[in-house]
Amino acid sequence: MSSDLLKILVLHGPNLNLLGKREPGIYGQQTLESVESLLKFEAENLGVEIFSQQSNHEGVLIDQIQGALSVFDGLLINPAAYTHTSVAIRDAIAAVAIPTVEVHLSNIHKREAFRHHSYIAPVAIGQISGFGAESYRLGLQALVTHLRSQ
Repeated sequence: MSSDLLKILVLHGPNLNLLGKREPGIYGQQTLESVESLLKFEAENLGVEIFSQQSNHEGVLIDQIQGALSVFDGLLINPAAYTHTSVAIRDAIAAVAIPTVEVHLSNIHKREAFRHHSYIAPVAIGQISGFGAESYRLGLQALVTHLRSQ
């Protein structure tokens, strides 16, 4: 990217708009708005810009990923249930080749067997899961560290 300020696209997948209401025993009490506030604060501390979107629609997420090419330096994504089902999101990430960190609120490896497989992990530089909203903050830190080391 031409600017010195790193630009990070943050994508939240399906049902994350219901955070705070949806299965709080698994996903916690924090709302998507509070996760966004945490990320904005961390982005300011890191000196980067973030642009966020949540969608319940696979195609919208794919369009955002494709549109990130030559616009964003990195991608922080919680693909939610699409983690385990979407070859299309995996292929979009591979196609744009933007450094990507996959994050999850819950530890997907301690949950139902169908959640143990991620189509996204093989095309991401890393995956952080199980720390609630903190997974996003840690993911952003890891992504920025990676981008600045290139």
